[in-house]
Amino acid sequence: MARRRARLVRYWDDEAARYEDSTASVERRYLADSRRWVGQRAAGSTLELAVGTGLNLPYYPVSVSLTAVDWSPRMVQAAERRARGLSRPIALTTADAMALPFADDEFDTVVCTFALCCIPDERAALTEAIRVLRPGGYLLITDYHPVALSQGARRTFSYRSQTVAIRNYTHPIDKINEICRQLGLQRLRFIERRIDDVVKPYYE
Repeated sequence: MARRRARLVRYWDDEAARYEDSTASVERRYLADSRRWVGQRAAGSTLELAVGTGLNLPYYPVSVSLTAVDWSPRMVQAAERRARGLSRPIALTTADAMALPFADDEFDTVVCTFALCCIPDERAALTEAIRVLRPGGYLLITDYHPVALSQGARRTFSYRSQTVAIRNYTHPIDKINEICRQLGLQRLRFIERRIDDVVKPYYE
């Protein structure tokens, strides 16, 4: 596990510099709306898992007390650069979503967008997310559809005339729901977006 974790951290460190350029088109056309929807529903003390380059940061309400983590130091550095332009305090730190450095019941909201599919052990990540979530708090997740990934779709993007493939793990929705149920979480809302003609080219 330690070796796999080290390899994944190196992988995301290497991706950090080009990530936004390589995903810019799909970000504008598809992902940004989902980020906005999730961010606007955060409340109170909020933790974002796998913050990446910080693309969610502009969408959080100003009333939110925001903490964000990523296991890639270079991703955290990129998020810090974005945070400096937002004129609000954001606590950013390098940490593993599968082993969070926070006390139990510390946050009102935990957010994870387009990142659970990049975490090899979804049970560990969800267990940690719920551990640090206060009773009555909210876990907000949006992600790439696991059915598409299981059928061979890949997150591939064009970058400087090269095809960039993002590493993924397939976590079935039913399994995620069952893990959350076992951990005592009640699902309040589920939205499933179809892969329409606008989105489909990014999965082929």
